[in-house]
Amino acid sequence: MEYLTIDETVLMKSKAIDTAREINGQPDLWATIYNQVLLERLDINGFLDEVLKDVEKIILTGAGTSAFIGHSLEGAFQRKKEITTLSISTTHLVSHPQDYFAANVPTLMVSFARSGNSPESVAAVDLADKHCKNCFHLIITCNSDGSLAKHRFNNSSYVFVLPDEANDRSLAMTGSYSGMLLSALLMNDIDQIDSKKDTIDKLCQYGTSILTKHLKSIQEIASLPFERTVFLGSGPQYGTALESHLKLQELSDGQVICKNDSYLGFRHGPKAVVNEKTLLVYYFSNRKDAFLYEKDLVEAMGEGKKPLFQLGIFETCLSDLALDKSIVLSEDNKTIDEVYLPVCTILVGQLLGFYKSLNLGLHPDSPSLSGAISRVVKGVTIY
Repeated sequence: MEYLTIDETVLMKSKAIDTAREINGQPDLWATIYNQVLLERLDINGFLDEVLKDVEKIILTGAGTSAFIGHSLEGAFQRKKEITTLSISTTHLVSHPQDYFAANVPTLMVSFARSGNSPESVAAVDLADKHCKNCFHLIITCNSDGSLAKHRFNNSSYVFVLPDEANDRSLAMTGSYSGMLLSALLMNDIDQIDSKKDTIDKLCQYGTSILTKHLKSIQEIASLPFERTVFLGSGPQYGTALESHLKLQELSDGQVICKNDSYLGFRHGPKAVVNEKTLLVYYFSNRKDAFLYEKDLVEAMGEGKKPLFQLGIFETCLSDLALDKSIVLSEDNKTIDEVYLPVCTILVGQLLGFYKSLNLGLHPDSPSLSGAISRVVKGVTIY
C-alpha cells in the first residue's frame, strides 16, 4: 500500500504514516461530511433559525490552525446572513474579552476545535457567556469526548462532531482543517444544501487531481533548496495562505521560515522578504475582478530581488503569467463558488510541508525535535 507515492512501510519507519493517510484521505472525508450535514440539516437549520433572528454579531473563533478557518469564512457568512461577522482567535478573546463582547449585543460564536481540549477553547466560551448576556454557541469539532463538545452553555447551542477520520492523529492539522471548514460552509448554505452536491463532487475531483496528477510536481518543488516561503491569497484564499504558512513552518520544525499576506498587502513592505532562496506560492481567485489585482502583483515581482521559484494554483487559468509552475484544477473550464475553493487548495500547502519535512530528515507525524510544539497546546494558564 502506498500513500502520496511512498510505500506504507517506509512511511511507518519515517514516522510519517498518519500525516500521509490524513492528507490522502481528504476527498473521501469531504464526501462523508456532506452526507453527515445532510442527515443533521433539520436540527442545524432549526438551531440557526432560532438564534439568528436575534443575533447582531457573529464571531468565528479557534486557536492556531482552527483560527484560520474563520478567515476563509467571514465574507461568506456576512453576505449570506447579513450580520456583521468577525474572525477572532481564541488567543485574542481570552486575553481581551472586553474588546470583542458587548453585554447587550446578542452574538453567535462559532468555535472550531480539533480536540476541543486546548485551554483557550473552553475559556473563550466561558468568557463569551460572562461578557455577553445572550451568546449562542455553534461548536464544530472533531472530538466528541473533548471538553468543548461536553461543555454546558448558558444559552442555546449546537455541537457538530465531524466523522472519526477527521480527528487527525498527527501533530499537524490536515483533514480536521479542511473538514471543519467544509462543515461550516455547508451550514452557511444549509437552506440550499441539496444543490451543493455538484460543488462537493467538484471539490473531490480537484482534491484527487492534486493528489495524483500534480503530486510529482509538488514533491519536486518541495525538494528545492528554499529557506523562506511566502503564501499569498485574497478573499477566502487569504485563510489558505495563513494556514499554509503555519503548515510548512510546523512540518519543517521552523527550518523554513514562512510568511503570508494578501496580494495588495504584500506590496506595503512585506515584499522585502523575497530573495533568491524564497519559494512564492500564489493561491489565485477564480473571480476575474479580484484576479486583476493578483495578476498585477505577480507581474510586479519582476522588479527587485528574484525568488527561487514561483508556483501558482488556479481553478481555471485566467491569464498566462511568468510562473515556474502552474497547477490548474478545472478540466472543463467551469468554476465553483469561490468560498469553497480553500477546502481543496489547502492540500498544496499541506503537501509542501509533508515532503519538505521528509527532505529535512524529520518525522512529519511529530516533526518538533525540541518538543516546542505539540498536538494539543500545553502550559497555558487561564487567569
